[in-house]
Amino acid sequence: MAEQKRDQGKGRSVRAEEARAWEALVATARRTAAEGLVVGTSGNVSVRVGDTVLVTPSGVPYDRLTPDDVTGVALDGRQVLGTLVPTSELPLHLAIHRTADAGAVVHTHAVHATAVSTLVTELPLIHYMAGALGGPVRVAPYATYGTEELAGNMLRALEGRSGCLLQNHGTVTHGATLDQAYDRTAQLEWMCRLWLTASSVPGLTPSLLSPEQLAQAQERLRGYGQRR
Repeated sequence: MAEQKRDQGKGRSVRAEEARAWEALVATARRTAAEGLVVGTSGNVSVRVGDTVLVTPSGVPYDRLTPDDVTGVALDGRQVLGTLVPTSELPLHLAIHRTADAGAVVHTHAVHATAVSTLVTELPLIHYMAGALGGPVRVAPYATYGTEELAGNMLRALEGRSGCLLQNHGTVTHGATLDQAYDRTAQLEWMCRLWLTASSVPGLTPSLLSPEQLAQAQERLRGYGQRR
């Protein structure tokens, strides 16, 4: 794509950084479908570039998105890029981008995580990787999709966390990058699957971690990975 490409319709030209971010966003959205975290056009992804939030458009299959479909809004929700209608979950994405130090947000309807959201108000501490999301994963109370009520419930569940479940709905995670937000979503779905599997064994109850054990794991996780 050229250094700047004039958007066909609303707003201004698409900058080179936004074009690269859009390409990465589309790849992440396609990955959620390929790895079974969403079905059809469910779920959505966003990434922030400066004061612009690029988001997946509403009702468009991810495999049909092209570089010319860039869809972006300002932090107040005004559309500044593209002609496609932004995702119906725009309030959810903007609530995170306005309040958290997040570069990207991934929302899915992952099966195991959604199942868990119907059973408990907090994911039991089945694995220490809960520490990678900031602590015990809360379930935001149900509200109609695409509403400010849902966004508010989600923000409360995300306090001190980088991921939560939405009751009878799905998952939300955020991160500094699209890769980090996606990895947190995949980890959350895995933990939910683990708990459902362990708790389904007749006559047995899974052992859970104590808050102290989780805190110890969190401390070790802070130094995990390669130092750059």
